[in-house]
Amino acid sequence: MFLRISAKSVLLGAVSALALMSAAHAADVVQEQAAPGFNWSGLYVGFGVGAGANVHEIGTDFAPISLNGIGGEGIFGQATVGYDYMVSQRFLLGGLLDAHVGTIKTSLDAFGLNADVKETYGFDVGVRAGYLVTPSTLGYVLGGYAWQKYKLDTNAGFGMDWDQGGYFVGAGVETAINSNWTLKGEYRYTRFSTKDDLLSQFGAPDGALNLDTSRHTFEVAASYRFNAANGGGASFETPTYNWTGFYVGGGLGAGASVHQLEVPPAGVKLNGIGGEGVFGEASLGYDQDFGTWVAGVLVDARYSGMTSKLDLGGGSINLDTDYGFDVLGRVGMKVNEATLAYALAGYSWQHFDLNASDPIGDIVDWGSSGFSVGAGLETAVSDKMTVGLEYRYSQFEKHDFSSVLGAPDGTITSTPSFHTVRIDAKYKFN
Repeated sequence: MFLRISAKSVLLGAVSALALMSAAHAADVVQEQAAPGFNWSGLYVGFGVGAGANVHEIGTDFAPISLNGIGGEGIFGQATVGYDYMVSQRFLLGGLLDAHVGTIKTSLDAFGLNADVKETYGFDVGVRAGYLVTPSTLGYVLGGYAWQKYKLDTNAGFGMDWDQGGYFVGAGVETAINSNWTLKGEYRYTRFSTKDDLLSQFGAPDGALNLDTSRHTFEVAASYRFNAANGGGASFETPTYNWTGFYVGGGLGAGASVHQLEVPPAGVKLNGIGGEGVFGEASLGYDQDFGTWVAGVLVDARYSGMTSKLDLGGGSINLDTDYGFDVLGRVGMKVNEATLAYALAGYSWQHFDLNASDPIGDIVDWGSSGFSVGAGLETAVSDKMTVGLEYRYSQFEKHDFSSVLGAPDGTITSTPSFHTVRIDAKYKFN
């Protein structure tokens, strides 16, 4: 098995550690917090770190061809200022402004040329609507305007930069960890408008090269709420929940894949070929409650629609990520009376299918082993039900395609990685 242990793997460990360190800090003070008295209305500031991937769809107005897409991945940091207002005992509306810097990029090494297309900095302006599942934990959706700066760097004395505007939508879980601080996990899908004038500086007409970019990101952030300690009592109670026991769960998610292609005889490396899509997942697991800490194991199976697609006139070539499973362990800490912040890691297996439109059909399919690491927030909504939001970074072993082309072994290989987020619900039997 050949796995490339990269900065993304290290980052996910750091993200998970951040969630757990925040939870550890909360453990010393959560008993002093009167959870029903937490005031969600008011101004807040926050800072977070995250990871994600983007997919660039490339096409032209002058030929029936497009590639969806060229992918990149990396990490980012983000600062946020916002204001929320409770419109009722359970419903919240708010606005936010954030700025981020990061290293999400696509890299190409070929014939002595090194080129990177990187997201450098950007900002988002949006609104969110939330529902208090307990007095201390908020589930919410959000959306708004997004702006991003891109930069192309090469070792050939050539470079350029540009910006793109678009929209974002997402969902998150935010939970109080003491009288003023909250911890949140948040997923965003961002879609930018078409950039059709990238080559205009070289005299090419608009539409000679069209760039459509989308992005999937997950962030763990801590926020300080200035007026949070001045709340009144809630009219509903936090459910009593024992984390020990077997459970079944189901969820829906979205994400992006990045395939690092290598052609060693030619000295070519592209990170990478990107794809995106949604998936459904079912899980079975067991947790043991140790007081402040919870540890458990789980098995899940999924079916995915994540795909990369090359359109060629009337035909297409697709690289599909269809079904797979995971065997994982997790360790978490209770950040308040009903919410668990946790990290997880373990074994993953995924099936891939390279195919083309008729009359070609299937070209090659294969299964690949690997690992996943991630983090999440899960909160009890009754004495038997929980809901949660979870991020995973998955990386799979290198696959050799050389025989498909009739070439010697090692001529062309692919190493896939995923960035996925799921919203799930679990039912505990005992």
